[in-house]
Amino acid sequence: MRAERSSSLESGGGRRPGMRLSTRIAIAVGVTVPLLVLASAALLLRLVSVDAHAAQDSHLRDRAAVVLPMARNLINVNRAGRYQQERNREHRLFATALDVGVRVVTGPDATPIAAGGPQPGLGVSLPAATANPVTVQANGRAWRAFRLPVTGERAGDALWVFSPASVVRSGVDAVRGRILLTALIAAPVSALLALLVAERATRSLRRLQRQASGLDPRVSEARLEHRPSRVTEVDDLARTLQTLLARYDEQAARTGEALATARSFSAAASHELRTPLMSMRTNLEILSGHPDLDLAERTEVLADLRDEHARLEGLLVTLRALAQGDLVEADAFTAVDLGELVEAAVADAARRHPEARITVRADAAPRLRGWEPGLRMIADNLLNNAVVHGRRPGRASEVQVTLRRTDEHAVLTVDDAGPGIPPEARDRVFQRFERGPQSPGTGLGLTLVAQQVDLHRGTVRITERPDGEPGSSFEVRLPLSAAAMPELPPHRDWLSGSVRSAQ
Repeated sequence: MRAERSSSLESGGGRRPGMRLSTRIAIAVGVTVPLLVLASAALLLRLVSVDAHAAQDSHLRDRAAVVLPMARNLINVNRAGRYQQERNREHRLFATALDVGVRVVTGPDATPIAAGGPQPGLGVSLPAATANPVTVQANGRAWRAFRLPVTGERAGDALWVFSPASVVRSGVDAVRGRILLTALIAAPVSALLALLVAERATRSLRRLQRQASGLDPRVSEARLEHRPSRVTEVDDLARTLQTLLARYDEQAARTGEALATARSFSAAASHELRTPLMSMRTNLEILSGHPDLDLAERTEVLADLRDEHARLEGLLVTLRALAQGDLVEADAFTAVDLGELVEAAVADAARRHPEARITVRADAAPRLRGWEPGLRMIADNLLNNAVVHGRRPGRASEVQVTLRRTDEHAVLTVDDAGPGIPPEARDRVFQRFERGPQSPGTGLGLTLVAQQVDLHRGTVRITERPDGEPGSSFEVRLPLSAAAMPELPPHRDWLSGSVRSAQ
């Protein structure tokens, strides 16, 4: 059943064949061009119709103006009863009218006395008065009619001229037919031309697709090599793909670093925890195997257990801090007030070591862009190192902290009054698990300082105290990068064991 379901999913969920971009463009153009032709034709037909009617009306006015004097003479001879002259006037009137119909009416009831040429029947009622040509419907036909009063005669005397409206309509219909034919021809022609143009225009896109389809970041280091095609969209897409592949490489590298960090964390923890765990096991066996152990010896064993437990706890915390420093990203960096951070670190150190004398001198309160937990690790570990190692027998620890600002750097100095560090050993103290034979620490505190200084693109060095007194001076210089996001080191592998100079 599961196999059948899987096969059905594969058959139904496969990629369906799509339509090529050039074909889509050809179809879109083949549909759009005829629609544009038809839309333009509708406007054109409207304009042609208006112009044709205007030309027809102008022709009617011109013919009416020419035959008007003849119509006046015809009315006069009609009223005089000169029938022979009347017939002569009619012939001249109709001959002069040429291609328009003419009708002469007299009296209040508009009695026709002469009618000739194309016009509606005499029984069709005409408008009583009109200043412009009008359309008259008669027996399914349309006529354009224009009435011109015969002035100087009796009321109701008028001249009518007519022209069939079908003349304009037939012209418009002819134009409409030609436009429809043009649209039918334009559809396949425009689609074919669009297909040819689109095939050429998408050539660079197909080339990019072939190049990208052969890339597999998982098995090959080959990357997209794109030559500018002078097509903005294709070049932008190529740059986007190159950026995407670069980010993939970066994330793959960071993933590899994270795996290496995890392995290093496990290996370092396993190696460094073995000794304290064996010591704790020995002490526990002593306690369990000798329940009647002397009180002094029992107290010594328990104190040793507490020390080993503290060392284990400190080792795990420091290893975790090193792993965080190797994996932190640039977006975790924010604006940090270094003055407030150092004061808080000094206050915490004073509470942990009430016997130590810690003084602070801050000439300025510099602000920089950094990872606040990492900057706090620098201050805490320098202070803890100065308090623990910077003292002489019979005297309390004396630590002096100085914070100042230069044009480009924030400078943090921690001076102690201990025995000092020989010049040949000053670089070695920043290496992992490097500690003196009597040191209660894990040997990772100064490694953590060096890591965070490197992460913030700064420097750390060890010198003699500037006042000439015995002791060591740790000086940390951090760049005052304003608002720009810091550029993190390309390789961060402090936990995996890389040894680099702290200078």
